[in-house]
Amino acid sequence: MPLLILIIVVFITVVAVVFAFGAAVVTPSSVLGARLRALGGAAVQAREKPALRFKERLEQALDPLSKAIPLSPSDVSRTRAWLIQAGLRESRHASYYFGLRLLLATVGLAGVVIFAGVSSPPLLVCVPALGFFIPRFFLKRMISARQQRIRLALPDALDLTVICVEAGLALDQALLRVGKDLHHAHPDLSDEFHLVNLEMRAGKPRAEALRNLVDRTGVDDIRALVGTLIQTDRFGTSIAQALRVHSDSLRTARRQRAEEQAAKTTIKMVPPLVVFILVPFLCVTIGPALIQAYHSLIGK
Repeated sequence: MPLLILIIVVFITVVAVVFAFGAAVVTPSSVLGARLRALGGAAVQAREKPALRFKERLEQALDPLSKAIPLSPSDVSRTRAWLIQAGLRESRHASYYFGLRLLLATVGLAGVVIFAGVSSPPLLVCVPALGFFIPRFFLKRMISARQQRIRLALPDALDLTVICVEAGLALDQALLRVGKDLHHAHPDLSDEFHLVNLEMRAGKPRAEALRNLVDRTGVDDIRALVGTLIQTDRFGTSIAQALRVHSDSLRTARRQRAEEQAAKTTIKMVPPLVVFILVPFLCVTIGPALIQAYHSLIGK
């Protein structure tokens, strides 16, 4: 038990020292940070810098915490891919994510030590682990919600793309025009089409830009669409006809998914009916008879 207390104290001390040192270094008004920058050869500005915004202060505070997590490069790259699929593409979002995980784990450990003490090892393990994995749970929910929005918007986008292609636009221009038209109705898919056009303007081949679209979204319907477009471009067939056929298949699949969800409704309604209707009904109907029988037996 003393060894466990010593380990907890050392862990909290190391986290606090790393956080305090990192905050002191990155804070513009810090004397320690100014001296370190002067020793490193950086010129110290004489005039005072304007006050930082809340997001920048939060990023500076969480950056030392995020660097303190011993993650492998594969874990970092996989988490980076998840953040991109959730629509969080900037590098600072990774610092927010890792820093938040370590911060919640530390807060959970400190809360257990303060309120429950060190006499319950399961709590010392479970609560910090729960705080460490809560951000991943919400990240997965964000990815699923975004993929669902893209999946629902794809048939409408394909119909507009077919109209643009038949009107004489190339596929690149058609995707750009559809992205602009869907900016307010379906912003997620509009942003992805805009990124595809930016990559193709930067010089990437169309097939590579479309494959990057699949990696950024992780939607199976997008993967099937990209495969159709790549094969159409390779064999020289009609893009408009391929898009029309694929749009019809997507609408059929969307209708089948809706019918499947409607069929599951009956099964999902059984537990609430049993818990909130059957049990009170039995209590109301059988309860008085049971009470009367109990009094009759006690009276005898």
